[in-house]
Amino acid sequence: MIQLIEGAPEGVLAFEAVGEVDAADYEDVLKPAIEAALEGGADIRIVYEIGPDFDRYSAGAAWEDMAMGFAHLTHWRRCAVVTDQDWVAHGAQAFGWLMGGRLRVFEIDELRAAMDWAASDED
Repeated sequence: MIQLIEGAPEGVLAFEAVGEVDAADYEDVLKPAIEAALEGGADIRIVYEIGPDFDRYSAGAAWEDMAMGFAHLTHWRRCAVVTDQDWVAHGAQAFGWLMGGRLRVFEIDELRAAMDWAASDED
């Protein structure tokens, strides 16, 4: 499932992947939050934590992830991926250039730094 992380700076959407993430998580949690931000005129600034409690993505979730990214390509401003899982970090770095905005990977213990970076315009 995808859960909201409380305490994110204003303008930053923060989520955590826990257990199995499926297509319904995108429909019920991520899409509404992103669409609400876009309706308010904001670019997308997101923090996405994939920590030790994450198990896997379903095939439907993988599809939704790709479709959502491309649907709002020009509105992505910053995406911070927070993880200690090598395969996630390598995948994010390998495909991050496809995003319209900037992507940066942070370690699990750097969640606050990831949120601050997502909120800022500094490198």
